[in-house]
Amino acid sequence: MSADSVSAASAASAASAEGLPALVARHAEETPHALAVMDGDTTLTYAQLVTSARSLAAHLRAHDVRPGDRVGLLVPRSARTVVAQLALWWAGAACVPLDPAHPRPRTDAMLADAGVTLTVGDSKLLEAIDTAGPTLALPDEPLLTGEESALAGHAPHAAALVLFTSGSTGLPKGVTVTHGGIAGLVTAPTYATVTARDRVLFHSPATFDASTFEVWSALANGAAVVVCTAERPSFEDLAQQVERHGVSVAFFTTALFHQLAARRSRLFSLLRTVVVGGEAMASQHARAVLRAFPWLELVNGYGPTETTTFATAHRVTDADCDGPVPIGRPIAGAVTHVLDADGQPVAAGEHGELWIGGSRLASGYAGRPELTAERFVEHVSLGRLYRTGDVVSARPDGLLDFHGRADDQVKVRGFRIEPGEIEHILREQPEVDDAAVTVRRAAEDDARLAAFVVAAPGPVPGAETLRTRLAERLPAHLVPDELSFVERLPLTVSGKVDRRALTALHSAPADGGTIEPLSPLQQAVAEVWSRSLGCEVNRPDADFLALGGHSLLALVVTDDLREELGVKLSLPDFFATPTVAGHAALVERALLADHSDLHPDASEDTTHGH
Repeated sequence: MSADSVSAASAASAASAEGLPALVARHAEETPHALAVMDGDTTLTYAQLVTSARSLAAHLRAHDVRPGDRVGLLVPRSARTVVAQLALWWAGAACVPLDPAHPRPRTDAMLADAGVTLTVGDSKLLEAIDTAGPTLALPDEPLLTGEESALAGHAPHAAALVLFTSGSTGLPKGVTVTHGGIAGLVTAPTYATVTARDRVLFHSPATFDASTFEVWSALANGAAVVVCTAERPSFEDLAQQVERHGVSVAFFTTALFHQLAARRSRLFSLLRTVVVGGEAMASQHARAVLRAFPWLELVNGYGPTETTTFATAHRVTDADCDGPVPIGRPIAGAVTHVLDADGQPVAAGEHGELWIGGSRLASGYAGRPELTAERFVEHVSLGRLYRTGDVVSARPDGLLDFHGRADDQVKVRGFRIEPGEIEHILREQPEVDDAAVTVRRAAEDDARLAAFVVAAPGPVPGAETLRTRLAERLPAHLVPDELSFVERLPLTVSGKVDRRALTALHSAPADGGTIEPLSPLQQAVAEVWSRSLGCEVNRPDADFLALGGHSLLALVVTDDLREELGVKLSLPDFFATPTVAGHAALVERALLADHSDLHPDASEDTTHGH
């Protein structure tokens, strides 16, 4: 082991022992005026961050937050997110991040599972979710009262975050991530370069485990967090954040990386380190980026939330792109084993299930002891391990290759999804006899969640009606991009749903009727849609979501419209009217507004009929 590796290991060990809040406090003492957090409107030095967090911790304790409590956090992504999370830790509580976009039934289930005693956050968001439990609105401005809370101690195994992932029973499951797990991941990392001179982009939802890397890899190493406050940042939003604030390190889900790579985004010309994770990395995109931006440190990260974000990582080289990109070797205290169905090691090159151990395993699932015992196993000779359900093989030098899932769990746009969760809710609908959910790949780097429904006797609801009902109970990433009606679900010889055969099925024929001709502007919009959706779009009432569009493809379309028509559409506007005619109207309105700015008399001339 090199001297640098020994130094990094000892730093990570020390951080795990004393906890991240103490490490951030030490940075505040050593470099009080160094930039810690910025979100466009707010900048906080390390001294200001620590003072604000300690003051807020005192405020929380005054409202009966006690060590060991689980506290929900509901705030828009901003500097306050970082201050509040640090303050909760300072008060000794575990943070349960909540997403204001999630339907209320899902949020209620999360609060119950996690054993949340109080939910704090933005007053308007708290009113909107209208939870039955106690709530506390956080001050609008950072508290700088001079009243500061003493730092609560944090044992490495103590709960830091409860992050929810998709569950096969129709309910999300909360992964209890420990202080030691996060500290070990982010302190003096050897798998990616993060130094005190860096600025790390925070653009993931706080409910997504990637946010632990984005926020705490910066603050554990004296670097700055650059918060992207746009709720759904477009490609251009991300590029502007990186450009304007000198971001040098960023994480992207694999699907987002593929889209940015295909467009040769200028992001890559500005960044030094890019960490990618969530799904299998496409070799052609990795190679294209490395050849266009040869200085880039491109890291392929792998790891379920249960192993604290990343368990393995690999710095990708051009040579790696001759075949599937490996997921690398264990990092930051993780230990990996490739085992057969009997829990015995397999030989190099042979496929087996990846089991993960080491110091960063989660405590288990909040409120789910049976599931915890099933997935976190005490192996007879290898100790406590997490069964990933992923199939891998090890090369002779120990490098791991990923070969997919052992079960039906899938990943779409970085989100881990249990099809059973969606199927469960579909089958609860009175008009549905059966349902199956799988992934359809329109292209190698375009995965779409597809639902196939067998209708019950009687009137059949429209696909959009069912998608709307799902959206009332599930977060957006669990609502299928496509929903098709089929006469029956294909089965394998063993009687299980044949998910591969599902993707070959087609939906019931759409309603007939005359297709209205497209106006020139609608035609321009339709051509942009057609390229992204991979199908011909030829009618004004064509619906982006019904055609398989999703949030990532929406980023592609808005970026193409900006480049080709000179109009920037916001994502909220995009999804408010997701038809060709609706988008054409938005484009026309924006073009007229631009014309009016250039010619002040234009609106007056129009009014007078000139």
